[in-house]
This record gives sequence, C-alpha cells and structure tokens, in this order.
Amino acid sequence: MANLIPNIRFTEFKKLSALKLKQMKSVEVTSDGEVLFYAIIPPLNGGMSIEDNIKTQAEYLAARGNTVGGKNPEEVEDAPVRV
Repeated sequence: MANLIPNIRFTEFKKLSALKLKQMKSVEVTSDGEVLFYAIIPPLNGGMSIEDNIKTQAEYLAARGNTVGGKNPEEVEDAPVRV
C-alpha cells in the first residue's frame, strides 16, 4: 500500500535549508524505520485560504496530542536520552 504522503529520513530532513523545506510537500519524517513526526508544509502557491486551514488543523491535532502526553521542549533539552 502506498503512503499518502512522501517520507524522508530524519538525517536527510535536517540537512535541508528552510528555503528547500518550504518547497517540499508535507512529509513523514522517520528514523530507524519509525515515524518521528509529520512535517506539514503548506504549498507555496496554495494561497492564504489553504495556509490558514492547514495551520488551524495542525494546531488542533497538536493540541489533541499534547493533552495525552509528551514533554515541553525545555523539559527534554537537557534530559538524558533513554534507549
């Protein structure tokens, strides 16, 4: 079954400049075969209507996920990594 959105490895994703990232489609970012996150990238030619809709939907989904778990960035910056 084909993926609904393209995927890219985290090591390759972090090599891209902001300009190149803005030109991409939304992607699934993986590491060691596991999904790390989804980068939702509004199309450059989509207009404000689609950008606003994407932003609203992304905020809604992020807020839903955050109510279940996860840590704030400052909580994990200096935290030891567990494998």
